[in-house]
Order: sequence, then C-alpha cells, then structure tokens
Amino acid sequence: MSVTLDRKLKNILFKDGRVAEDALTEAIEQASKDDSSLGSVLTAKRLITEKELIGLIAGEIGLPPVDLGRLEVDPAMADEMPQELADDHGVVPIAKVGDILTIAVSDPFDVFKLDDLKLQTGQQLRMVISTPEVIKTAFEALYNPGQDHMNALFDSAIKEDSVSLKSEGDEELTDLSDLGGEEGSPVVRLVNLIIYQAVKSRASDIHIEPFERRIRVRYRQDGVCREAFSPPKRMMSAIASRIKIMSQLDIAEKRKPQDGKFRIVLDGRNIDFRVSVLPVVYGEKIVMRILDTSHLALSMEGLGFEPKALEDYKTAVKQPYGMVLITGPTGSGKSTSLYAAVRELLSDEENFVTVEDPVEYKMEGVNQVSVNVKRGMTFAAALRSILRQDPDKVMIGEIRDTETIEIAVKAALTGHLVLSTLHTNDAASTITRMVDMGVDPFMISSSVVLVAAQRLVRKLCEFCREPMDLPPRERLLALGFTEAEVDDPELVIYRPVGCGKCNGGYRGRFALLETMMVTEDLKREILKGSSAIEIKKAAIENGMLTLRRCALMNVIRGKTSIEETLRVTIED
Repeated sequence: MSVTLDRKLKNILFKDGRVAEDALTEAIEQASKDDSSLGSVLTAKRLITEKELIGLIAGEIGLPPVDLGRLEVDPAMADEMPQELADDHGVVPIAKVGDILTIAVSDPFDVFKLDDLKLQTGQQLRMVISTPEVIKTAFEALYNPGQDHMNALFDSAIKEDSVSLKSEGDEELTDLSDLGGEEGSPVVRLVNLIIYQAVKSRASDIHIEPFERRIRVRYRQDGVCREAFSPPKRMMSAIASRIKIMSQLDIAEKRKPQDGKFRIVLDGRNIDFRVSVLPVVYGEKIVMRILDTSHLALSMEGLGFEPKALEDYKTAVKQPYGMVLITGPTGSGKSTSLYAAVRELLSDEENFVTVEDPVEYKMEGVNQVSVNVKRGMTFAAALRSILRQDPDKVMIGEIRDTETIEIAVKAALTGHLVLSTLHTNDAASTITRMVDMGVDPFMISSSVVLVAAQRLVRKLCEFCREPMDLPPRERLLALGFTEAEVDDPELVIYRPVGCGKCNGGYRGRFALLETMMVTEDLKREILKGSSAIEIKKAAIENGMLTLRRCALMNVIRGKTSIEETLRVTIED
C-alpha cells in the first residue's frame, strides 16, 4: 500500500475504533520500521481481517468491495490490459461490459496513478476494492496461469525420476535441480521445468518466444505447436542466458544467431538437445530440438509404412550400388527412416560411413562424421575424404549444394550405395530439382534407384474418435477416394473429438511414404527431360502410391482424419 493509503487507513481506523488505540499505534510503528504496509501488519497480527479492511476502505470512498478468491476471472481479461501496466499500477482487470473495464485496486486514494492508468488504457474504468495480497494472487493467476501447478509438478517429478543434465564436453552429469548459480533460483527452476515438461509430453521441439509484453513457451507435439505457459516477461533475459550457459554459447552476444547443444539423462536414457538462438524484435527467440534415441525406430518394419512402400524401400537399400533419396520438409522423419535403413544394412563385412550436420544419433559400428563448416569440414569436403576411406555404403545427412550432389552421384555410379535426403515437395519433383542443381539427366537415370517422399501425420485418438457424417460422393471422389471405396456401404470415416488422453483428438504420429522406383519407363521420362507432372503420372501408372493415396487408405482404416490428410498432403 502507498503512503497515502496508510495515512487514510490510519484515520479510518482511529475513527472506527475497531482496533484498540495502543495496538493500532504499535502496528503503525512496526509498519514504519519494517517498511511494510499498515494493512499487512494489521492482518498479520490478526487485529482485523482482510474483509473488514476492504469494507472500511470501500465504505469510506463509496466503492464496492470484491472477494477475488471467489471470483472466476475470464482469461481474456489479460488482453484488455498489458501485464506490465497492470503490475506497475497494482491493479488487475476482472470484467468488461461494453466500454467499461472493471479493475480491482488496493489504493483508490492515489488519484494520479489511476488517472495515468485511464490515459494509457484509453478506456472507462470502474474500480472495486481489494487488498494488495489478494490482487497479487489474482494477477498471477490471470497473467501467469498454471505456474504454481507446474512448480509443484516439477518438485514431485524430481523425486520420482532420475534426472540429470550436461553440456557437450562436461565430464560429469549434475542434478537437474541444481544447474549452477544459486540452488533453487527461479530461472534455474523455470528452465528445468520447461525442459522436463517437454520431454514428458513427448514434444519434438521447444519454442521460447519473446513478445512486447509477454513470453510464450510452446511445445511442438505431434507436429503442431501448442502453448504451454507464459512466464513473466522480466525473466526472458535470464532464461536466454541460462540456456546459453547450458549450451556453451556466448551469453554476451545478443545480435547474432547462435547454435549449441546439451544433453540430459532421464529415466536412464540419453536425450540430446539442439539449441538455436535467433535475435528478434523483442529479444532472442530460442528453439530447442529434442532428439530422444528411445523414439528411434528399431527396424524398418517399425516405421509403419504401407506394405508396398516398405517393400520398395527395402528393395532399394539392399542394392549393391546406386542412390536412394528421401525427401520432405524439416521434421518429417527423414533421418529416422535413414537410420532404420542403416541399422538394417549394418554388418561386420562392410564399411558404413555417414556424414551428418550434426550427428543426431550415435550408432555402434558406424563411422559417423560431423560437419563443421568453420573448420572447413563441409558435406562436400567430408564426402570427398570418405570416398578415399574405402566405403561400401555412405549416408549423407542432407544434400544442400551442387558440389555435394555431384560427388554423391559419382559415388553411386562407382559401386557405392548412397543414402541421403533432399528438400522437395514430392518424389517426382526431386528429379527436376536435381536437374536444376546441374546434374545431367543421364547421370540421374543411371544412379538413382529410388526417390521417396515422406510426411508425418497425426494419429486419431482411439479413446475419443467418433464416426462422422460422410461428405457428398463428389467431394470424396475429388479428395482421391476410388469409386469402389465411396460406394462401399461399410465405409466409416472418423473425426477427432478430444479427451484427457490426447491432444485435440490426436495421439501420436505415423509416417506416410511415397516411393518412386526408377524403372525403365521412368528412366525414359527422365532422359526426355519430362516435367515433374509427367514423371509423377508415369510413376502412378507404374503403381506408385502417392502421399495423398497413402493418407486416404489410413482414413478408411480409421487411423487418421480427412482434416489431417488435407493439412499434410496435396491432391494428385
């Protein structure tokens, strides 16, 4: 409370006579000595209750009191007044009717501060009375929802799980609850909590994003970003510094992007984090990619591909030489599919070498090379050196430039099996992309064995999915269903509902794989310089299952929904 309110309250209490004069005088002296408010001293000494205190102030100034503990404030009120503005003025917005915003205040006598608040919000304000402590509790519940619950969750989690963390290069693992700095400090606890919650919720990425008046923490779960919670804006700089220290980055550098990594051990399993820090308008956005080896497919069968796609993929990777390419956007599971193939092919009789940026999963028996551009170890330089190491099979994490693809194609033509990834939208457009990168069509037709396009789609929750009314027949045909499927009287299509066991009706993901074997017909199309559309048409005539077709087959099985199919795939 302010000096003005303390003075007013003192006069009100002397006049009211509810508190004995000697006790009131003693409380005033203690408040002055401790530099605390008179109201908090009186309630702490139980000389007066909070309700009585609010009632006295309300009666004096003619404003209604409010019991915020029993009032459920609409979360949308947080958008009516910026967090910093409400914090600076010691108020909390609780309701809005028309153009009038109702706010709870503890000091209605500070007219200058309240006039400033009206000016800054540009709204008509209606005031109700409460105490500073109650207003602070309501403020935290409105602007930082779920924080107390998450802290309690973390405390219990530390007791239940074996959790430890290290940065690359550290010799020892340390307890996650004490990561340097002051033990139990708010920043350490908050960063630990963000990491722990992400791993437990099986998120693939953590996004920490600073905005003008708040911080947004989001987890990417099943391919979709979902907001987890919103820490106080004042903690952003400390959060960024904490994560930089863990990732061995420069905490003083705030104008340039930085990349780092660290590792945690949870329940006895290693989990690596790749950290990217990017300067944005209101600070630094931090993205942490979670690489959990326990989620890595142990076999090619475990990838969940369609039987035909799996057969094509297996046939291609077991060729003695040639190139196998998997395409798709970042986060579509390309690396996981490659690692499954590596595990399938691994033997003591052959030399298997990989070049990756960075090495995401360490595998016993595989010679893995990590790209380091600053030291001159690019994909092209590493691949050139690898080919002098007598390899039988080579995996290239990603083909990014002309030099790398030229070396890879030549390696595939000279007796090596080359597995790699490329960023294109579908299998057919990979061929035209290679031509654009300068590879001769003859070299492509002679070296490429298989081109696959991959996507991850969300799986319907089996606990809450429900049948939907079928769309019109013409709509189903336009989506890509066959006439036989549409006319099937037993056709059932499910839609997401949402329950406590899933995320918006979906639970987990599975992979779609479009496999385009380079047959003699396709080789002729490539040599003719055909477009991606013509190549795709020829591949479909040869039996290729497109991404859309794979998705629709899973819609019929009840594994995913039409909405998810439209989100992830394009029409053929």
